[in-house]
Amino acid sequence: MDENTLKHLVKLTQEGQLSSLEKQITLGGSAVVQAVSSKHFGRSGDTLLHYAARHGHQDIVEYLLKLDMDVEVYNNDYKRPLHEAASMSHEDCVRYLLQEGAKVDSLKKADWTPLMMACTRRNLPVIQELLRHGADPALRNKDGWNSFHIACREGDPLVIQHLLNAAPDIWRTESKTHRTPLHTAAMHGCEEVVGILLERCGYAPDCTDSCGVTPFMDAVRNGHISVARLLLEKHQASPTAADVLGAQPVHQVAVTGQEEALRFLVQELNVDVNQRVTGIQLTALHYAAKEGHTSTIKTLLELGADLHVRDKKGRSALHMSCIGQHAEAARTLLLLGLRDSEDATGTTARQLARKPDVVKALECGSPDTS
Repeated sequence: MDENTLKHLVKLTQEGQLSSLEKQITLGGSAVVQAVSSKHFGRSGDTLLHYAARHGHQDIVEYLLKLDMDVEVYNNDYKRPLHEAASMSHEDCVRYLLQEGAKVDSLKKADWTPLMMACTRRNLPVIQELLRHGADPALRNKDGWNSFHIACREGDPLVIQHLLNAAPDIWRTESKTHRTPLHTAAMHGCEEVVGILLERCGYAPDCTDSCGVTPFMDAVRNGHISVARLLLEKHQASPTAADVLGAQPVHQVAVTGQEEALRFLVQELNVDVNQRVTGIQLTALHYAAKEGHTSTIKTLLELGADLHVRDKKGRSALHMSCIGQHAEAARTLLLLGLRDSEDATGTTARQLARKPDVVKALECGSPDTS
């Protein structure tokens, strides 16, 4: 069979044109049936059964299986038709494939199950169908995430409640980097889910991942202030806990440039805007300058940040802006009154500048002789 005919069969499958597909295959005889049953298309290695399941065409799925296509056929990522149907929330296809003997916990590349794929969508009926057929929500993928982690990222309260009812201990899990579902929900700003987790699960306050990051840190550095408030009120989270590098939320928020979160920490929670990282003595202003967040630099100064503060190596925020090669940040700091000078090693900010626009920005500055 020529490639154009095969491509036409793919098109008919994707569009759900069963009668035309059946007619083409019937006219082609046994050779076409054999080709359809074994042909993998493109880089993905999908079969017609994958296309039909992905697009939710149950009638075509039924037809192809009657042609003796393998319900467990897999593509180059080891995805089965059940993975496709589950990931796209096609409940009828999921049900039919399971009835026809599809393995409920088959693994695709990176060890993702159909249930994990289903949990990337807010479709409770598909998840319920998989669970009814024995799907194990505790199975983990290569990163150590189970279905509950994934559902917490998506943030559907109904799905979370159902998974907890189906497997009450499912929350007792960590990824390979020791991140909990609470970290995941907080990071993605899923406030309702965070509330459920705090109410129904036994997470310790300020539980940390392998980097020492707490759920509060995840929430605030991603700008999810309502989630951060919830963790403070319901979980006694600390707004000044430090990660393994000694950085506190005020430093992490400066890195991500979340200015409302900065105001929240400093003005509402009375966090010291000039708090230093233990050992290296960096402040939030250093971090904002290194990342090139000019607006955040101005906000920090409005909140009382010390423009002339130096870290352990004698570097100012101007040094950090040049380390990051951020011309606008350097220009802003100079306009605010900071001047170039040597750090503890005798290095000036100008000597750290590599990009022409950064060098040019420093030309308006003058040596600090104070």
